[in-house]
Amino acid sequence: MEINEAVLSAILDAYPYEIVFVDRTHTVRYMNKTAKKRYEGRVFIGNSLFNCHNESTKPKIEAFLERADAGEDEMFEVYNGKTGEREFFTPVKDSSGTVIGYFERHEVPWDDEHPEVPVGDYWLRRRASAK
Repeated sequence: MEINEAVLSAILDAYPYEIVFVDRTHTVRYMNKTAKKRYEGRVFIGNSLFNCHNESTKPKIEAFLERADAGEDEMFEVYNGKTGEREFFTPVKDSSGTVIGYFERHEVPWDDEHPEVPVGDYWLRRRASAK
């Protein structure tokens, strides 16, 4: 099997968490299936990330990019007490180690009594429990 763009896209679509890849100009370049479903009508490929994040987040993102350029990999961003998610800034590097973009990774806790339940549309359950 040849690993091409279609195969890589299928792999990323199988991942149950959202992936919104943003380039160095903060332009959304890729969204996996989960991201398209979760952010439907709010986030669009080709648009600025700041159409859905306010401009006040830009200095924080630029600081994460500086740290990534200095060699750091995934960085803890924040614990969201409302949703129970830990959020991480994840730089994406090319084969030479140059940061070409980033995405934010969310990590959500699961029900300790039922760890076998798939992640699936976790944000739907999260939203219900965050109210």
